[in-house]
Amino acid sequence: MAQGKRISVDINEGALTAIRDLGVQAKSARVAAGDSQGTAATRLGVHVQTIGRIEAGEAGVAIGHVFGLLALYGVLPSASPMTGASATGTTALPVTGALPPASRVT
Repeated sequence: MAQGKRISVDINEGALTAIRDLGVQAKSARVAAGDSQGTAATRLGVHVQTIGRIEAGEAGVAIGHVFGLLALYGVLPSASPMTGASATGTTALPVTGALPPASRVT
């Protein structure tokens, strides 16, 4: 079972690694800016514990908070496309470019 008190399903190890990597990027950017977790929390409008959870790579944090923290410090998230089995047992395909145009429904 994945770590994080708000997750109730198994998460692919590749996804957990990507989440942890985003947390590392967020912490590095915050520290480089000379901000405390408290300052980051105030700027983002969340509790200081949320910043700690993001930086710890917890899977249960709202993605908007994660991307919001990264955006505060001008970080563009970088994560490798996932491959392999997902939690549902299907295979995730690597991202190779734009999605094909949607079919028109008439």
